[in-house]
Amino acid sequence: MPTSDDESLDRGRLNDLQRRKLAELLRFVRVSNPFYRAKLVAVSNPDDAALEFLPLTTRAELEIDQVAHPPYGSNLTYPQNHYVRLHQTSGSGGAPLRWLDTPYSWAWFKKCWRIIYGAAGVSLSDRVFFPFSFGPFVGFWAAFETAIDLGCFCLPAGGMSTKARLEYMLVNEATVVCCTPTYALRMAEAAQELKIDLASSPVKALFVAGEPGGCVESFRKRLQSAWGARVFDHSGMTEMGSCSFECRESPAGLHVIESEFIPEVIDPETTRPTPEGNLGELVLTNLGRWGSPLIRYRTGDLVKLLRGRCACGRWFARLDGGILGRVDEMTVIRGNNVYPSAIENVIRAFPEVSEFRLILHSPNDRPDLEIEVEPAASTIDDRLSERIIQAVKDRLQFRPKVSFVKQGSLPRFEMKSRRFLRRET
Repeated sequence: MPTSDDESLDRGRLNDLQRRKLAELLRFVRVSNPFYRAKLVAVSNPDDAALEFLPLTTRAELEIDQVAHPPYGSNLTYPQNHYVRLHQTSGSGGAPLRWLDTPYSWAWFKKCWRIIYGAAGVSLSDRVFFPFSFGPFVGFWAAFETAIDLGCFCLPAGGMSTKARLEYMLVNEATVVCCTPTYALRMAEAAQELKIDLASSPVKALFVAGEPGGCVESFRKRLQSAWGARVFDHSGMTEMGSCSFECRESPAGLHVIESEFIPEVIDPETTRPTPEGNLGELVLTNLGRWGSPLIRYRTGDLVKLLRGRCACGRWFARLDGGILGRVDEMTVIRGNNVYPSAIENVIRAFPEVSEFRLILHSPNDRPDLEIEVEPAASTIDDRLSERIIQAVKDRLQFRPKVSFVKQGSLPRFEMKSRRFLRRET
């Protein structure tokens, strides 16, 4: 249920709040922020500015701007000595972006995490475990600091082996774990190897982020079974902020925090708005990160956005199924639009598969997909390959190639996973 006044607003009052916050932001940054002063030159009256007529912002623009104005770019609303935090993207989408925050912007970032925790019922009695190596990647920095602010007992576990982390987590009786979906699975595998019964541990909630997976049905079921805990998906971006959360009442979907963000969904090709519920690219505007804001930012994430009141009582827009894929990862195989997350949903339904990797071979205009499978056991069912091929064909209408690799040969990822490779042959 809603834990703050803004979360209780109905659709009309949410729209009013967004318009007011957007006007305040535009009024300020078009004067003080060099990057947006140039982009918003046509905005004469911020109070009447319609969001859909403002220019889109792309990652490519930000990368070019940081090259032209090193090292932090010109998207800075205040003098540089007003900023106290630096974070850097992982570089998975291109050149790494460096992002600065003022104390006020960082406080806003943590405000978003209070909403995320509140929706899952996290309280000061919880003991929150972070099996994550903190560095310049924003990762779970805000989650960690917000948990401290809430009065939770916090357990940082960077620079430790998976075995050491499991022991540390159990000895200190952690009740909440924050990590990537892939690393949650890796910890479950390691626990099984060490004869540790994770399902009987005090852990009751897993917050997963950094990659699609938390809303992938088969993966989600696998994690919840192994841990005996509820999975809560979350998505955010270093340059945008922590923008969404999963409520307890409506699993396998993400609410956009609409009191702090304005979501839109556009056709990636035409940039025109897509009808509600149709697949499209998520565009976000953050309303409280004034130090380095983003207005109508093309996230590259593919979503289906639904509106209406949720069973949890909130009117925040909901991304059905979470992040469904990336615009730049969609490929056409045998006439079908295919996304890696759709294939993962199929593969994770096989408990015999420990890990996998997708390799797109593009020798001509008819690309072929190979799935490298790492088995969970030393002995493999003779029919496993054909079962996987048939499952992909039934769900996605094409037959991939399946090959097996040695146990332990595929990489495990603590941060964002990279399972999708393109090979020009």
